[in-house]
Amino acid sequence: MKLLEGKVAIITGASRGIGKGIAEIFAKNGASVAFTYSSSVESAQALENELNALGVKAKGYQSDAADFNQAQELIDAVLAEFGTVDILINNAGITKDNLLMRMSEADFDKVIDVNLKSVFNMTKAIQKTFLKKRAGSIINMSSVVGVKGNAGQTNYAASKAGVIGFTKSVALELGSRNIRCNAIAPGFIETEMTAKLSDEVVQGWRDGIPLKRGGTTEDVANACLFLASDMSAYVTGQVLNVCGGMLT
Repeated sequence: MKLLEGKVAIITGASRGIGKGIAEIFAKNGASVAFTYSSSVESAQALENELNALGVKAKGYQSDAADFNQAQELIDAVLAEFGTVDILINNAGITKDNLLMRMSEADFDKVIDVNLKSVFNMTKAIQKTFLKKRAGSIINMSSVVGVKGNAGQTNYAASKAGVIGFTKSVALELGSRNIRCNAIAPGFIETEMTAKLSDEVVQGWRDGIPLKRGGTTEDVANACLFLASDMSAYVTGQVLNVCGGMLT
């Protein structure tokens, strides 16, 4: 039995990294996948083909989750194409790191828009569908940085801490309608983005982690699988730290 058989999931920001890992694990577990991407048309097409080859329905949408109207249009398009939605994964995110004294207003605003406002936009857009069904699982991607802070990332940490407050509030608002909302806080996950760092920097990160390794996109995707499936039917308003013990 596949854990997400017959379910439809929307995943934002899924053409690479963690989002792509979630899409792959979900498809392997029987879910149809609608995913968004911002600019990587080729990567999105390749992922769409890969997921379809697994025998599920998959479609990529070029959409900016940070834009309120585009988020609503996306939900409408997915409902028209897939008929329903059962799971929403708010994964789209960016970084624009700098010390506070050097950070521009534009870099602060952009990170808040993409990482936090997008979660509001997408959750508000899907809410009506989930209320009608009296069911739904919303999973928001936070970060260990949102839990403990990080020098040089005031904008990113603020956005990811905001995601946690938003998640807990939505869980309280929608719990009586059987709609669950949880957050995942990944630690140091090795993706295309971290591949640009030097070996010394990456090893330094690994040495500081109790499990002595960086996480994989699959580590995060498996946590999402649990929160999206009926295995977590009594779990809502929680933050699951997937960080190899960085937060203990």
